[in-house]
Amino acid sequence: MVNNNNSVNKINPDLARERSKCTFNVEELTTFIDGSSENTKTRRERENFFLKSITQPKVPLEYLSHQERYDELMRMSVELYTSAREYSMEHGNPYEVYRHILGATLGPALTPDGNPLTLHFIMFLATIMGQGNDEQNVEWTTKAAGIQIIGTYAQTELGHGTFIRGLETTATYDETTEEFVLNSPTLTSYKWWPGGLGHASNYAIVMAQLYTKGICHGIHAFIVQLRDEDTHVPLKGIKIGEIGAKLAMNANNNGYLGLEHVRIPRKQMLMKHSQVLKDGTYQKAPNSKLTYSTMILMRVVIVENAADYLKRAVVIATRYSAVRRQSKLKETEPELQILDFVTQQYRIFPLIATVFAFHATAKWVWELFTNIEREILEGELTRLPELHAIACCLKAVSTTDCAQGVETCRFTCGGHGFMMSSSLPTTYGIATAACTYEGENTVMLLQTARYLMKSYQGFLQGKKLTPTLVYIEKFKGRATPSFQPRVEWIISALENVAARQIETAHGNIMHRTQNGVDYEHAWNQTSIELVSAAEMHCLVNVVTIFYEHVKSSKENLSKELALVMEQLLELYAVSTALKYSGKLLQFTNTTGHDVSELQRWLEDILAAIRPNAVGIVDGFDLSDDILRSTLGAYDGNVYERLYEEAQKSPMNQDQENKTFHKYLKPFLKSNM
Repeated sequence: MVNNNNSVNKINPDLARERSKCTFNVEELTTFIDGSSENTKTRRERENFFLKSITQPKVPLEYLSHQERYDELMRMSVELYTSAREYSMEHGNPYEVYRHILGATLGPALTPDGNPLTLHFIMFLATIMGQGNDEQNVEWTTKAAGIQIIGTYAQTELGHGTFIRGLETTATYDETTEEFVLNSPTLTSYKWWPGGLGHASNYAIVMAQLYTKGICHGIHAFIVQLRDEDTHVPLKGIKIGEIGAKLAMNANNNGYLGLEHVRIPRKQMLMKHSQVLKDGTYQKAPNSKLTYSTMILMRVVIVENAADYLKRAVVIATRYSAVRRQSKLKETEPELQILDFVTQQYRIFPLIATVFAFHATAKWVWELFTNIEREILEGELTRLPELHAIACCLKAVSTTDCAQGVETCRFTCGGHGFMMSSSLPTTYGIATAACTYEGENTVMLLQTARYLMKSYQGFLQGKKLTPTLVYIEKFKGRATPSFQPRVEWIISALENVAARQIETAHGNIMHRTQNGVDYEHAWNQTSIELVSAAEMHCLVNVVTIFYEHVKSSKENLSKELALVMEQLLELYAVSTALKYSGKLLQFTNTTGHDVSELQRWLEDILAAIRPNAVGIVDGFDLSDDILRSTLGAYDGNVYERLYEEAQKSPMNQDQENKTFHKYLKPFLKSNM
């Protein structure tokens, strides 16, 4: 492995011993994850460049006030994007550069508590490019990409989030002046949450209900100026500010926006798909879901980010568990590395496997998005609903598993994992936020469920199933094969569960409607089953994608690394099957004895992975500057780093704290 970590300290002997036991070439794993040695080289060069491009705060961010933290992160963000512009001009491909520096691997290292300019690049620009016509793209993309303006994406409102159709902000067309009048009719209609809205942005894409000639045409996107470009003072009719402190990402500058009859020119409605003519005539898009293309893109990106956030956590937890010694199995033996406890392996190793599963799935869904986007440009929209459905459930499952996984990693590090310097609390704060932004996860699963019910109804009527749903036809009226300790059996069993759950949920909705319940209430009464069906549909696809990824890659890997990848695949599949063993027992012919066999299989895989655990996480190639963790550094000198970090606390700079004379001494002398 090429050690790109900054540490020159002596490696902890336990960690050194772990690396000596590794059975495969770690650099080969890194190359496999990146896709090629050239990709690895480019990524490392890019990371080194950007990590050196930002001046770090003199005082750790956690000790700064809210305002001081925002000031520092704004400075760092400007430095970052200035460097990104220079780097892109020299190396080209600015989109990939921005995607990398804003992603879940490098982003938290460069701007650890959020970035007030992120939405300008990933939402404001993307929405204009995706929903603006040619003329709008020329005008607004030039301004935004050239940093002549700073924008954000204002969709979520104080009273409405995931339910987009319920947004209250209005945009009413005035044909006498050829302007849209944007208004926030209620307090709950105030935009709430957009990053950078509080103080950074002077423009926003505002999602609002479009009215022309007294008719509402649903949600559309409008470019609205918020502040004067020179003074940054809010314009007339703009009520704007920051929403306050949060669990994490406090420098994101999330804001609120109220609009009081704000007028904008007609040409500032994004009109690639839908148009309003000068006389107020409305021309609708060929497919309403085209309006939500930016959101679908973001959900695709979130799957990739979930894998990367979880990756950070498992590197920290695994290295710390190799260094930390605690408790004895026998009094005559030394204290064990806690990584030797099977319970510790059971908490960490399946999460390592999950990282690989989500990485494979993120790559797959990104390719699917790219292909369907190409089809859309050619006028072919038939697969757009399938993309929307799979993106929704993948977003929900990946972020839920990521947040729970990061928290599990924190638990495995004991009390030290609670330290901000471990990086785990910050990572958890960022990871858990993804469970609600870009669509709350239960609602996302219900959106997928609507697609499943519609597709299943079509299947009953003889229509062809889409690729992500073909398993329904395979298991219609058939039982799961008898248990075999093979991943193929697990996939078959999970497919059967998903198919039966979809069938059962559909049947229960039909039963309720036949008994006089209207469809909407029948849907709500069946929603627990619908969420479960969507979750299983998602997991079937994740396990299958991971299986196909490993299967297709084996011939290009050394036999040692191929074996490790097979073990990780088995671990993800087996742990998933055990997690949902109740459903296997309910919907398939799986027996209690089969579940016991799955448990033994799991324990065997944990033992097989144990010698390579540190090598596997080393293969993720996260430098110390990226991890920013006292517990997860490459050298494993945990205790020295914890002590060194404690000395940075401003409270340790003065041995005589002022509170002693002000409060504590009078209290001690009070003769209570």
